[in-house]
Amino acid sequence: MQISTDCWKAARDADSETKEKWLAEKRAEEQEASAAWAKQFDMPQLEGPAKALDWGERSRHQLMRAAHTALVVEGRWDEADWAELEEKARSITRAGWWIDQRDSEGTDLLELLDAATETDRGTENPFR
Repeated sequence: MQISTDCWKAARDADSETKEKWLAEKRAEEQEASAAWAKQFDMPQLEGPAKALDWGERSRHQLMRAAHTALVVEGRWDEADWAELEEKARSITRAGWWIDQRDSEGTDLLELLDAATETDRGTENPFR
């Protein structure tokens, strides 16, 4: 049995709406978790275009969580080593930097933080 084009389009559109709703809910959950984490660990507000702030916050949370797992939980770092990395992470306030690093391995975070530029550490005046 073959369905009509109109039925197929209606089913596809309904599926698309369901997928979009699920994705929006998932993003909202991730955003809530990222904001709670940032507050708990005293992470600074990120700077940048409004549309990049939430994405940057989620990217920072995911990368920091991956780094903690790789370096502390599964690795040989102690809490003092981690505290030092956290301080370096707090200095990076440009949302775009965190977005650019979103696919990086957690084990690379220290090297990435060390390579960050002054612009990544604050965008209040990028010409200073």
